[in-house]
Amino acid sequence: MSAGTERTMVFVETKRQADFIATFLCQEDVPTTSIHGDREQRERELALTQFRSGKCPVLVATSVAARGLDIPDVQHVVNFDLPKEIDEYVHRIGRTGRCGNVGRAVSFFDPDIDGQMARSLVTVLSKAQQEVPAWLEESAFSGHGKSDFDPSRKPFGSTDSRKTSSFRDNGGPSQAAAQPAADDEEWE
Repeated sequence: MSAGTERTMVFVETKRQADFIATFLCQEDVPTTSIHGDREQRERELALTQFRSGKCPVLVATSVAARGLDIPDVQHVVNFDLPKEIDEYVHRIGRTGRCGNVGRAVSFFDPDIDGQMARSLVTVLSKAQQEVPAWLEESAFSGHGKSDFDPSRKPFGSTDSRKTSSFRDNGGPSQAAAQPAADDEEWE
């Protein structure tokens, strides 16, 4: 690898995005390759060889490259798309910290798409003694950062109306219908 050439991994959600961004960067004279599940094994190996050697110092990848590949000396990780799970995020950004090396990870965050990750991101960043942006904390503890589980929310489609047929005047099920009977699990 030539002096001054830094290796950057860019993670995206889809195979199509990986190829699109790699092609775009190449057109902008940034030597780039991509790796994803639709590439044949020989194509993956060639892409990794080009990346490791510095011939293509940018590798655009789906989550297929987040784990299990030995790629030393990655200086930058860009999460163009955040993963859906925090463990995947940790594996991605960990690419910059192999063998005591220090690098930089940058993640794009869209509260409408990535809001479910906000609380986990705050926790991970705090535990790693990294700066947590105020906007991320705000997102984590606002409506965007809610987890999928909300015990106060009535579950969809979980009312057993076989035990009662009474409805309130407004057309909704009665309180008795909303609460499943104790013997609902016993089928005859």
